[in-house]
Amino acid sequence: MSLDKISSQLAGNKNSLPPVESWNPPYCGEINIQIKANGDWFYDGGIFKRLPLVKLFASVLIKEINRDVTEYFLVTPVEKVKIQVDEAPFVLTQWHWLDKEQAIMQVSTNLDDEFILNAEHPLMVTESGDLYVTVRRNLLAKVHRNVYYQWADIAQEIVTENGTELLLSSAGCQFSLGSF
Repeated sequence: MSLDKISSQLAGNKNSLPPVESWNPPYCGEINIQIKANGDWFYDGGIFKRLPLVKLFASVLIKEINRDVTEYFLVTPVEKVKIQVDEAPFVLTQWHWLDKEQAIMQVSTNLDDEFILNAEHPLMVTESGDLYVTVRRNLLAKVHRNVYYQWADIAQEIVTENGTELLLSSAGCQFSLGSF
């Protein structure tokens, strides 16, 4: 399995996301691609230096959960190869208000995916306190620490019987940043 082969299979689809959910290619083994916790992509231990190539591969990334085991694959119409993801395939790195008065927040990832923080792209807190946002399909972005601190600064504090909870509002939804 080579990067050139996968890349050539995907070359025609640069502007929109491929319909990976309609593809059912055979499993072809593993490829030595790893997405580190900071969002960097590596192949055979070397970092990808070409962002367009990373974006191309990210466009055909899928996540499958079987028997509580999460696995990630790159899929093309003719192949499905397993890769390693350390934590989440994306990192949420930026945000800004599209409309501050109506509390509509746009967020973006390290790979320039942009979307509104809303019910379709919710913010979730894990038991360990890490924050994630759904980017697309069932793929998540871990919220970068700097973004978390900025959100904590603007969040509303709500006192409950379990302590104080920090709430963030966007697009008519309220999201918890956690309790303390």
